Amino acid sequence: SPTISLFLVELEKSADALQDYGVLVGKVNCNKELVHTYCREERLLHTAFLFRGGKEFLGFDLDTVFDVNSIVSEVLFAILREEVKYVHTDADLLAMEKAARGKKDIVLGYVRSLGTQEHRSMMETAYVYGSKYQFILITGGPVLKHLGVNELSHSSRVWFLHCRVHSGFMTPVTSERCPLTRMRKPLSTLILHSFLQLMEAPLVSEVYDDPSSAQTPQFPFQQTPQVFLFSRPETEHLDRDTATALARRLRGLALLVLVHRQSPAVKTPDEYNAAYRLPEKSSEVKYLTLHDLDEVLELFTNQEKEEDGEEEDEDEGVEENEEDDSHFGTLDDEIAASVYKNRGNLLDMDSVTHLTSDSFHTAVAQSSLTVVLFYLKWDAVSMAFLSSFIEVAERLADSEVQMNAVDCGEWTDLCAALPGSSLPIPFQPITAFPSVLLLRPQESAQYYRGMLGTEALHRFIMLSRPASPVVLSTQEDVTSYFQEVPPPELAGYKPDRVLGLFKTQTHAGVPLFTEAAKSLRGEVLTGLLTDGLAEKWAAEHIVELPAVLVFPSWRTHTHPSTLPVSTSAEDLLSHINTALLHPLPELTVENLPSFLSLGKALLLLFVGEEEDEIGRRQNQVLVEEMRGVVELGGGRMERYLACWIHLGRTPAGMSVLGSYLGSMPPLPALVLTYLPSGGEIYQYPPDAPIVAPSILQWLQRIEDGAESSAG
Repeated sequence: SPTISLFLVELEKSADALQDYGVLVGKVNCNKELVHTYCREERLLHTAFLFRGGKEFLGFDLDTVFDVNSIVSEVLFAILREEVKYVHTDADLLAMEKAARGKKDIVLGYVRSLGTQEHRSMMETAYVYGSKYQFILITGGPVLKHLGVNELSHSSRVWFLHCRVHSGFMTPVTSERCPLTRMRKPLSTLILHSFLQLMEAPLVSEVYDDPSSAQTPQFPFQQTPQVFLFSRPETEHLDRDTATALARRLRGLALLVLVHRQSPAVKTPDEYNAAYRLPEKSSEVKYLTLHDLDEVLELFTNQEKEEDGEEEDEDEGVEENEEDDSHFGTLDDEIAASVYKNRGNLLDMDSVTHLTSDSFHTAVAQSSLTVVLFYLKWDAVSMAFLSSFIEVAERLADSEVQMNAVDCGEWTDLCAALPGSSLPIPFQPITAFPSVLLLRPQESAQYYRGMLGTEALHRFIMLSRPASPVVLSTQEDVTSYFQEVPPPELAGYKPDRVLGLFKTQTHAGVPLFTEAAKSLRGEVLTGLLTDGLAEKWAAEHIVELPAVLVFPSWRTHTHPSTLPVSTSAEDLLSHINTALLHPLPELTVENLPSFLSLGKALLLLFVGEEEDEIGRRQNQVLVEEMRGVVELGGGRMERYLACWIHLGRTPAGMSVLGSYLGSMPPLPALVLTYLPSGGEIYQYPPDAPIVAPSILQWLQRIEDGAESSAG
């Protein structure tokens, strides 16, 4: 038949290519040699068979193997079916990322249909690199939306997911996804091979030569452009951070080189802060004065468009969106959403004053409280947080608080805390972005370490405005301290309080308490009571002086925790924080980082949203059982933090639970995670009742190694 005749021609053409992969090609003429198993049925006369070890391995309908590309791709796909995975949904991809994290990087390819040249390129590359990378194939499905691809697009895509070295590539915010780099050139075997080699190249190289005499890229990177940034000794850490951030965005497009200006060999005039060299003009270096790192990206993306020509109309918008979104995979979902939402908007900066090296000291000296945001224009997290910072500034417009910002890409000397005048810089060099500092005249800086959001920052500033500690001189002061109603902006928020009681103001414990109180500023309201008033107050509450009383927000003021005055401010601060800790806290997006910082394994109960009073009572019973675990377990529970998440109030917990177990289990669900020994996750048997004695027995089995992890 014509179909068989055409196939035989194409099979002969593919023989040489398949032989490179250890596949031998043969054919049987059933008119001459009757092989009973394969020459009888009509169906078999329209099927090609793949054999391995003398046994039939797989059959191909001739309609699916119609040319050299389809034959080679389908045969290799069959051979590599255990090595090359197929995903359809984002949940499938997330599970693969989780499995690969810390072990292998992932090469993710999208081809519109199987049997094409692009499919063949993916399979040929997987055959060579399959032991080094995890290859994943996509032909459509919901996962494309996560990757920013329009299903109508005819263009193939490849992404490199950096899962093997997960830490160090991440932004400071939490992300469960592996950072990804998109291959920007059309998919072919040679281009994909070059792209994978580029992914193995050093992120940043450092030289002490002038760009004009620096070595050109060596094999296999000789066709890759170079970008040079310049560094000075006094801003070296900031310059290296800048270079690393730009290198991540240029990955796959260009190699980044950091040039150390202190070297006598560097002759480039100071007016230039960047340079580049193209592969076709290996000796010619072009110098630039950059005001924004996006200028470098535009330079190479525009050049790429000129080389590749215009894309098909339906792909054009998709390409543009992917270019903008290529680094979103490294960001927390909320931050990424904010960046995406605001990327076309110009922020109204009227409520925020931009400071320079010249104006900084004057601004701080003229205000009782100056709040300064140190940011980088090219950093997505910085720009997302900047909009929140502006919102806070607008709320505080009529207060004594001055809201300011410093662009560290422009004022590197100020951010590096380099003394530019006789006045000292009141903070250490800024090394993480964005950073917020609260500054007061003649005082050291107060660092904000909370969530990067409007409400959290606003609350921190409001709680930082009173003195810390507040000196309580009269009974009215004490009453006001405990009964003070939060300002309208913090309606519904109940702060923690800590009260220091000392016989005299000159007591040796007062400076220790004052130092601890300064560390708690913005998070806890602290008060200081001395002399006769302290003695009277201590007698009424049966407390021996000196003492520190801790009033957690979750407990009534009539039952404070009493602490002795420690020998150091650090010890006192540690004891205060322990006393403030709820014995069974409800986790939220805001408080999770502080609980993770304790370094304890989380015994975490997930409960669903209640639909009625019965549901509310059932959840209450579950939480009480968890409290029973803490009480019944006693000292053995010190290594664990028993806690719970209400998925109605904290919907983000659903994705956390799904990522822990690979799918969403029935609720309630109890898991043990963040173990110091590693990344294991254990799930309490779903069919077992959640009662304190059973939970303690389950924990004992885990400690004894008798339980299998769920992830």
